[in-house]
Amino acid sequence: MRRNRLGSSAVEVTELSFGAAAIGNLFTAVEPARAAAAVDAAWDEGVRYFDTAPHYGLGLSERRLGEALRGRPRDSYTLSTKVGRVLDPLPAGSGAGPDGLSEGFAVPATHRRRWDFSADGVRRSIEDSLERLGLDRIDIAYLHDPDDHAETAFHEAYPELEKLRAQGVVGAIGAGMNQTAMLTRFLRDTDVDVVLCAGRYTLLDQSALTELLPEAAARGRSVVVGGVFNSGLLADPRPGATYDYTAAPLSLLDRSLRIKAVTEGHGVPLRAAALHYPLAHPAVAGVLVGTRSPDEVRDAAALLRREIPDELWDELRAEGLLTENGH
Repeated sequence: MRRNRLGSSAVEVTELSFGAAAIGNLFTAVEPARAAAAVDAAWDEGVRYFDTAPHYGLGLSERRLGEALRGRPRDSYTLSTKVGRVLDPLPAGSGAGPDGLSEGFAVPATHRRRWDFSADGVRRSIEDSLERLGLDRIDIAYLHDPDDHAETAFHEAYPELEKLRAQGVVGAIGAGMNQTAMLTRFLRDTDVDVVLCAGRYTLLDQSALTELLPEAAARGRSVVVGGVFNSGLLADPRPGATYDYTAAPLSLLDRSLRIKAVTEGHGVPLRAAALHYPLAHPAVAGVLVGTRSPDEVRDAAALLRREIPDELWDELRAEGLLTENGH
């Protein structure tokens, strides 16, 4: 599987990456053996970039991912985690139990997530993540959803990440968000290597083309694109499907069905087109797909191997379903 370097750093990512939120029990529990098998399947398919965060299952995702990767040659893969939320222990029995949801994750509320973009918070977060992962280093550290903490993120958290990069504690630094405006500011005002943009460069939402992607390309920085299925609508457009984790508006459902008709007219599943679409942009280093089972991993890898005819993109543009300056 092709690898791409992030900006001017020495860190590389594969075009397809393993998003480990799901094995942190996102929405529903995943059995430990199934989580480990999903990582094994990704490895067998050639995936060598794995992304996690403390937020995902109150550290469960980091623990499971670290355990699954621990026996692999450390220089053969890239691992990213995130800073901005620290985990404070809670008294036993407080909050959601195993059958409840802790901020979207089916885990006992053993800890409380606390926003912390201070320099000390960043250091603590990295130290805690290394302990949970059981690994010797983190390759990429992202500022995680600093939407409501912009000034602290820019003036405290980012400079601390820059120090950690200079000290070799992390290999590359960046920010991960569901919006483009602040990510564009990171590209303009800081020396990040990469930004992780979720849901804003897809077959349904090309807003990253306005400023973010041109800025990244002009500055020689990289973009990893997440949320290529917009949380479900582009995977299976039907009544009741979700878009950005809520019920999809009828207008977007209709648009998705029109896109699906075009892709299938060229013999291409909608999911394959959705996965391939971001990779054509020169600033995009890879796509991040959340998977919770070996079958889902193998399906994503198979979709990536499919050939997509140029005529498919031409027809989408001709039908007004893609912006003219896209793809």
